Amino acid sequence: MTLKKTLLSALAALLLLATAHTASQAEELTGTLKKIKETGVITMGHRESSVPFSYYDLQQNVIGYSQDYSNKIVEAVKKQLNMPNLKVRFVPITSQNRIPLLQNGTYDFECGSTTNNADRQQQVDFSNTLFIVGTRLLTHKDSGIKDFDDLKGKNVAVTAGTTSEMLLNKMNDEKKLGISIISTKDHGDSFRTVESGRAVAFFIDDALLAGERAKAKKPAEWVIVGTPQSFEAYGCMVRKGDTAFKKLVDDAIAELQLNGEAETAYTRWFKQPIPPKGMNMDFDMSDEMKNLFKAPNDKALN
Repeated sequence: MTLKKTLLSALAALLLLATAHTASQAEELTGTLKKIKETGVITMGHRESSVPFSYYDLQQNVIGYSQDYSNKIVEAVKKQLNMPNLKVRFVPITSQNRIPLLQNGTYDFECGSTTNNADRQQQVDFSNTLFIVGTRLLTHKDSGIKDFDDLKGKNVAVTAGTTSEMLLNKMNDEKKLGISIISTKDHGDSFRTVESGRAVAFFIDDALLAGERAKAKKPAEWVIVGTPQSFEAYGCMVRKGDTAFKKLVDDAIAELQLNGEAETAYTRWFKQPIPPKGMNMDFDMSDEMKNLFKAPNDKALN
């Protein structure tokens, strides 16, 4: 056999091995990764106004602290599936529809401001934690509202479909506060309800309240008050039982947190002016967040 024929035979054998490996890999894929491989598209859910986690800039690009994690996850998928030209599709979601749209396959994962808790774990799986928050109140500095007992008989805004809505209803019933609860579509609507005087306070996660305060015409007129009613962990949602995809997402998040990139992202989104108008959350990193970055985990806090 000539050298040329030998080289051609060796090349053909390598091509056959590569083809067989690719086919074997495709057969091994399951769940979301298999869907992405077959369609050539990964679809991420995102929030439209959860500043500074997931929201639109002036060009309608999705940006934010949580979106930085989403982008890292997409890169990890491209690498694992060897699909550098993978198409990325964006689907806007709300607090009310985010779980059913994930379950029915409308999108593949979301990293926004979704609390990981035991009830939701019956329907979806959560990644390693992105953020830890406490639930408090945003109110005007002259409202007289200092803590939750001051809400008796008053109107309070909350975003529909959130854990905060359930918590506020429960608190209202148990403490007989006589609060009139106004549930709105999203966080922006909730704050506008307070800003317009239709409610005295907006109840939700403190980091989200900092985002709404930063968007106000006069941020200094608004204060975050009240004893935290719960501590909650935000995670990315993936479909229930999809262990391979969850592992990929967990590993991507852990890498960001352990190599210091997550802390850099925190500083960018919570301690510096951010798009689109240069607003500043002015929100210090908690001890809980510092500990999370040292030891990534997917534990629910409630």
